[in-house]
Amino acid sequence: MRFLKFRPERHKSDLDDEIAAHLALAAADKQDDGSDPESAQHEARREFGNVALVKDRTREAWGWVWLERLLQDARYALRQMRKSPGFAAAVIGTLALGIAAATTMFTVVDGVLFRPLPYPHASRLVDVNEGSIRTDTGVVPYLDIAAWRKQAHGFEQIAYYNYAGGRRFLGATTAASTEVDALDVSPNLFATLGVSPQIGPGLSAAPETFTGSATSSAIVLSDAAWRTVFDSDPKIIGKTVQINNTPYSVAGVMPRGFAFPFQASPTPQVWIPNQLGKPDEVRNDKTPGYQVIARLRPGVSLSSGLAELSALQKQIAQNYTDADQRAKASRVRIDSYATTLVDSSTAKALYALLAAAMLLWLIACINSTNLLLARAIARQREMAMRGALGAGRWRLTQQLIVESSILSGVAALLGAAIATTLVALFRHELNSHLPFNVPSSISLPVLAALIGLTLVSTMLAASWPAWIAARTPIEPVLRQGGQQSGTSRRHHHLRGGLVIAEIAMSLTLLAACGLMLRTIYALRHVPLGFRTNHIVVADLAIPGYRFSKVNLATNLYTPLLDGVEHLPGVDSAGLMTDVPLSHFFMMQLTMYRGNGQKPVDAFFKAVTPSLQNVFGFHMLAGRYFNAQDTASTPQVAVVNESFAHVFDPTQQDITKVLDKKLMGGERGKPGEGVTIVGVLDDFRQRSVDHAPVPEIDLSLTQLTPKNQFYGDLEGAAMDLVVRAQLPLAQIIPEIRSALRQADPALANSNITTMDQIVEDSYGSQRLAAHLLESFATAALLLCIAGLYGLLAYVVSQRTREMGVRFALGAQRADVIWLILRQAGVLVLAGVALGLALAFATSRFIRSYLYGVNAHDVWTLAAVALVLLVAGAAAAYLPARRAAHVDPVDALRAE
Repeated sequence: MRFLKFRPERHKSDLDDEIAAHLALAAADKQDDGSDPESAQHEARREFGNVALVKDRTREAWGWVWLERLLQDARYALRQMRKSPGFAAAVIGTLALGIAAATTMFTVVDGVLFRPLPYPHASRLVDVNEGSIRTDTGVVPYLDIAAWRKQAHGFEQIAYYNYAGGRRFLGATTAASTEVDALDVSPNLFATLGVSPQIGPGLSAAPETFTGSATSSAIVLSDAAWRTVFDSDPKIIGKTVQINNTPYSVAGVMPRGFAFPFQASPTPQVWIPNQLGKPDEVRNDKTPGYQVIARLRPGVSLSSGLAELSALQKQIAQNYTDADQRAKASRVRIDSYATTLVDSSTAKALYALLAAAMLLWLIACINSTNLLLARAIARQREMAMRGALGAGRWRLTQQLIVESSILSGVAALLGAAIATTLVALFRHELNSHLPFNVPSSISLPVLAALIGLTLVSTMLAASWPAWIAARTPIEPVLRQGGQQSGTSRRHHHLRGGLVIAEIAMSLTLLAACGLMLRTIYALRHVPLGFRTNHIVVADLAIPGYRFSKVNLATNLYTPLLDGVEHLPGVDSAGLMTDVPLSHFFMMQLTMYRGNGQKPVDAFFKAVTPSLQNVFGFHMLAGRYFNAQDTASTPQVAVVNESFAHVFDPTQQDITKVLDKKLMGGERGKPGEGVTIVGVLDDFRQRSVDHAPVPEIDLSLTQLTPKNQFYGDLEGAAMDLVVRAQLPLAQIIPEIRSALRQADPALANSNITTMDQIVEDSYGSQRLAAHLLESFATAALLLCIAGLYGLLAYVVSQRTREMGVRFALGAQRADVIWLILRQAGVLVLAGVALGLALAFATSRFIRSYLYGVNAHDVWTLAAVALVLLVAGAAAAYLPARRAAHVDPVDALRAE
């Protein structure tokens, strides 16, 4: 309550009045005893004691004198900032850069790695996999899941799910539909997650049976699907909706913000109860597999759950009759569900960038410490005077810490603004390569980190200078008008050490940036094996259910391709299931050849014959598909060089694979196979930094519903590629018009360029390079500023020495060399230490390098040269100023 009545000026006035009244009464008593008025007042004051000391002790007894002093220090700090705006701007700008870098990376890391899951007690949710000693299968058959449910007591619930095959389109009718992410799930999935629908009862909890039914009548909508597709219809429960021409009854709508799997997807989600069939009743190579998520019981640890399931799995594995299948199901792996959302390479990259940002922040703190140390040394006479007047060491230290706190607070506000701008600038690139969208605003955890950085920055930057200033002897400073020579030399060595540390850490950042830039340069010069210029790519959102009873090639692809090829300015056009360097759809085929031969794993694609005209693929042997390859002719295939070497490793001549049979063609005709007619030169498929892998291409014109590959390749995914010389702004509307004419649903297809796909394929390397460029540039600027500040201060402190040197006959070149030599010692020491640090820390980015060694000598030499040149530039101006010192003025000033 005393604090709430805090009114210092009023209390001071009352105290003054009370002391004055006390002294007046005491003087009156003295006068009554016979003293004259002047003697009475003097005697009363002598008996009362030190009035100022009484006031201080009385205010301390009130309990809020610390706040009064704090406000005094704050007002004094603001006056100092107005008096020295250049110094304040330097400290604020330096700390703002460091805090901005750290806050930016905290925002990214918090949004990706520490994003809270929308499930209660999410820490108890685990992802369960089966596998062998070598690898995990990623999926589990239903019979194993049922055995876990029955015998594992450490789990509250065990649920499973599977991505529904092909693209799904949801709507009230077939004509009006929206593409959705559809999952086939177990009925207890939402109970496992601990979330109930906001509307409706949800999925039925009836026991699962092997019905063999291909469809289900129930469906649960996400809040986004409910709002966008059905306009938030409050009576949606029980209504019939269509997914790919199949009717479903809406059983529930999940709460807003709920998602499963938890991912950043612009497509609304829906969940359909999985229907078990005959294949689920057995354990063999044709048994469907499901992804498993489970909830541990309270108090059960991850290791305990793993131990229990591992013991059970040893018994379950004995039920597999095939030895290979038994080996694949011999082990169990359990991971926290939250850790499976971000792959380890992405997490490592983010932590490495966070470490780089914290290094920049540390450089900023060191630079600020150097500035505040110089400021404290320059104010030693002021501090000595205040100490002589009775200020204690803690009082002096508090004043300097308050000044630094204000500077750090302003820097934090500026840093937060810079961080928000940086996140906005890199937002598209970040969201393109991260599993979750980065938040555009600062969250509470990031705000807490920002406050923590501000406090730590204050302590790091202010404590040391304040401690030195407060402990400076008073008498020598007041007697000499400055610090002692020994103290000056000690402070100079201290500041020099800080500059060396700045240079070393800056070189570490520059080295990492240099290695990443060389990686990007190497990636940009990798031969792709195909053309990229003037190529437009449309990722077709094909409603395959509309063509389920007809041939897609003749009813959709051929008319679409014919219409696009006749557009003005189009040179050529083609179709393929997935363009190179794209990751939307990649199908892999395993060929079991028997006779003890090793299986061949290969990418599997369907293409049109015109594709070679678009990309300009180079043929090593044989031919590419042509107009004679039709549905009525024997099926043929084109493979790449990698496939030829793996398919027949005993032959060095790749032409020997021509005319060989790969596998069966049409259903019911085992005697007919797919014949290899051509071998393509290898080209980059998955990413620029991954070597080509075996690939098999089939012709779209030969795939009919009778073909065994038709259901796998057609309708699942398809890219339209168009080579045209027209500007994008002109050709893209024409392509959309052609897509709309072919099918209205295709008009919403995503359209980009092949050049952009190649640019995006650089992935984490490009993102890391851009962020490191920003950090390294800021570190270099801070390093230059720190070296310049130190040398400028040294020159100002040695003005008299320079005057004496000139008076004794020293040349200007000698003085310049003196300053440059002093700077050279600092820079060389920092570079040597920095090279050692860069060599030791380069292993953290080794996995992101391509075409360059982590300890590349040329890169380290280049960044060392950059720092040497920057150091020389930073030292030249102070050296030039020292060379122009007037000896007469310098000696007269002393």
